Order: sequence, then structure tokens, then C-alpha cells
Amino acid sequence: MKIVDRVRSFAEPVVEQNGCQLWDVEYVREGGEWFLRLYIDKDGGVDIRDCEAISRAVDPILDAEDPIPDSYRFEVCSAGLERTLKRPSDFARYLGADVLVRLYQPKNGSKEYAGVLRGYEDGAVTVECGGTPMTFDKSEVALVRLRVDF
Repeated sequence: MKIVDRVRSFAEPVVEQNGCQLWDVEYVREGGEWFLRLYIDKDGGVDIRDCEAISRAVDPILDAEDPIPDSYRFEVCSAGLERTLKRPSDFARYLGADVLVRLYQPKNGSKEYAGVLRGYEDGAVTVECGGTPMTFDKSEVALVRLRVDF
């Protein structure tokens, strides 16, 4: 079982007991250090108290379960307004929302497309850009995230 899946299995019930939803689990190397991050969400938004409470509740379980043999930093963060969409349920939840699609390679001269999320099927993402629907195959898409204009 992958580290993120193992952590998700024991962290998700704790997050839910604290009135939040577990949006994502990430285990990444940045600047020579490893980070384990839980991204959480809840109606009305997450604040620092939510992050702290969940961090304090999950930390002893991480020590007991010991899913990562190496040294790492543990963080609990808000999923954020411009969160990344990964699972089919994420795309279903945000149909009609403004998104940014980043591609691995340029298509029609651009690697980024901003528009309204109109569909998701078998990994293919359909976005309406300036009134024109565009569909990007799963193999083309590096990232899809919500987009907020301030």
C-alpha cells in the first residue's frame, strides 16, 4: 500500500471526527526535505484551529503506525480556494466552476487554459474557454485546479 493511501486510511476518520473532510494526502520532497501534508476542508472554510486540532490528533497515530521510515515534516493545511482537482468526485462537485488546466505540452500554442469546467469522463477534462468547449485527454493534463479572480 502506498504511503499516502495508508495515511489516508487512518487519518480520514480523525479528520471527520473533527468536523472536516480530508481533501488530499501528499508526500513530497521539497528543497531536500520530505513533507507529509494533509489537506482539509469544511463548509465555511478551515481555520488555524482546525489544522492544529487535526495535527495534534493525527500525530500520535503517525508515531504508532510509522508509515514512513525516513525523516519528514508533518503539516495540516487548508485545501485552499485554488485547490487541485484529482478524483472524479472532485470534478463532479465543481462542474460549472472556473478552473485552470495546465498541460504537459503546448496545444494550439498554449500550456494553460482557463475556463468553466463542463465535463469529466475517464480522465478527459472538458473546459469551456471563451464560449468554445475544449476537451483535454488525461495524458495531456498535468494539473486542473480551481481558479479564483480577485
